[in-house]
Amino acid sequence: MARTPRPLPPTTRLVDGRICAYDLASDATGVLSPATTFRPVPGDDVVAHTASADLRRACYTTLNAVVCVTAEGDEVWRWALEPWSDERFGHRPACALSADGRAVWVYRPDVMAGRGRPDQWVALDAGAGTVLARADLETVGHGGVQLVHPTSGHVLLDVGEGQDGSVVHRAALTDTGMELVRHPGDDRCLIALSPDGRHFMTVDHGQGDVAVHTFPDGEVTFALAVDAFGHGQDDVCVEWSGGYLDPDTIVVALGGETEDEEEWFRHHLVDARSGRVLGVFDAHARDAYDIRPLGDGSWLTTDPSGHPVRRTAA
Repeated sequence: MARTPRPLPPTTRLVDGRICAYDLASDATGVLSPATTFRPVPGDDVVAHTASADLRRACYTTLNAVVCVTAEGDEVWRWALEPWSDERFGHRPACALSADGRAVWVYRPDVMAGRGRPDQWVALDAGAGTVLARADLETVGHGGVQLVHPTSGHVLLDVGEGQDGSVVHRAALTDTGMELVRHPGDDRCLIALSPDGRHFMTVDHGQGDVAVHTFPDGEVTFALAVDAFGHGQDDVCVEWSGGYLDPDTIVVALGGETEDEEEWFRHHLVDARSGRVLGVFDAHARDAYDIRPLGDGSWLTTDPSGHPVRRTAA
């Protein structure tokens, strides 16, 4: 398989109550076995999770905390999302490790949690759990998708506001705090960053088209509506799924219903530079969302056990 410019970071899955971390730097394919497993602190209900590149620590969020643990099960630090929220639904804090592993980026959906304050985006010291920088956001989000740029130190955040759409932000740490930029244009759902970090992919919140943008300014290089794939606008939508199969190819997922009201989905390959539709792609996925392209020519689906399956076109 083709190699990406930088080693792939590990990926994590929550399987049987444990955070399983998988090493993607090897060429292993098929059902992946975890390189390390992490046991959450008893009583913690894990919402989101990530693992360090050396697989020695994992960070996860609950509805009211961000927690760092070792593979031996020791709690390294805990940062409370204060004030405590009794809301059980509608807010899912997100976490992601920076490319250099020094910061944990945390999206706090504080409005929906009923904390009486704006949503926040916070960068924590990965070693100590202390605040490096924070910023208030003008959003009322349920959750957030964070994508870490491979080289620039930037992180992209897509705040999902339910039926009100989504908002994409970009941030980086500076000597004085956080540089925060809200990307132009509303209602674009962030899907993936290109392996070289020069572009990113979005899908219209209304699911009418897919677009590729330049990084960091967000200028659209091309956009494809569903008719580009041979379908009409009324019966087919672009799913909030897909990503970069390799630096030059993106995977786009479409879905709809038959006349008998049976749901269907299909993945397509598109030239990431020109926007030319290359054809149907058999991802061996359970549904439109059971795919995570890795950018090196391989992608992940899910085994019935809950562990990822790494596949290649070969």
